[in-house]
Amino acid sequence: MRSSSDPSAVPVDAPAPSPAAVPAPTAAGPAPARRAATVGLALALVSAVAFGGSGTAAKPLIEAGLSPAHTVWLRVAGAALVLLPVAWRHRDAVLRRPGVLFGFGLLAVAGVQACYFAAISRIPVGVALLIEYLGPPLLIGYVRLVQRRHVPRRAMAGAGVAVAGLACVVEVWNGLGFDALGVLFALGAACCQVGYFVLADAGRRGERPVDPLAVSAYGLLIGAVLLTAFTRPWQADWSLLGRAVTMNGHQLPALLPALWMVLVATVLAYLTGVVSVQYLSPPVAGVVANLEAVVATVLAWFLLGEHLGTPQLLGGALVLAGAFAAQSASRS
Repeated sequence: MRSSSDPSAVPVDAPAPSPAAVPAPTAAGPAPARRAATVGLALALVSAVAFGGSGTAAKPLIEAGLSPAHTVWLRVAGAALVLLPVAWRHRDAVLRRPGVLFGFGLLAVAGVQACYFAAISRIPVGVALLIEYLGPPLLIGYVRLVQRRHVPRRAMAGAGVAVAGLACVVEVWNGLGFDALGVLFALGAACCQVGYFVLADAGRRGERPVDPLAVSAYGLLIGAVLLTAFTRPWQADWSLLGRAVTMNGHQLPALLPALWMVLVATVLAYLTGVVSVQYLSPPVAGVVANLEAVVATVLAWFLLGEHLGTPQLLGGALVLAGAFAAQSASRS
């Protein structure tokens, strides 16, 4: 928000204020803003790191026989159960902003997770994340082509760089080096990711804002209900959670990655991510969230043995650089 202390804003015929009427300059003004930005940045970093481990934790469960749909249901339903006390405390949010809560549950929870988990069942985790982070350039394209609003040239150039990076990731010169359906699922996650930042920001605006914790809790609760209707979790073989799974040749209890996926990669990730948008603008929060792709790729490399070749690494760097440029150019 711009200050009105510009001398040009004072009427010419207005009497000059007396020295006693002029407030003394203070350094306390920018300090709260800097502290808020620091808190927001720290929360966004925690969220990015937590989200980055979701695919690595989920893939052993999928490879052990749990379907991607049932895996995402386990993740979302488990997190919703943990956050039930938060939802009850903020139960008035259902009447205040039902549209925001339902949209967040549909897109930012059910849509993103279902598409992403379906993608990693067919393509490497790192590749799925890199494709998903075409979300920011897609948002810029929506603003420019659908809303017909001005978009800075640097933002459009960044989007172009990200698309070029995607071409390297999927090796289009080889006739699509990865499973085409897996790539389409990852693109679907990218589209739903746009709703994550837009709706997280929308919850704090308007005449009836809602607490960001309520957005996370009810988003996960609504997402769990939607996923239950489509995934039919009662048909899954949940005894698998009592057995061992394999991660990069090593055996470990299936309950370990399941708990990590629910508590860290979902509960912690969503709570810190949505709250960070309250301190940072959606574009800035999105810039930090790009680190999720880096974290996921590194974890998949070391824990799952998913080694990416030079084209994928180069393409991933272009996707992240393009997304960063596009978002930083759109901050205004």
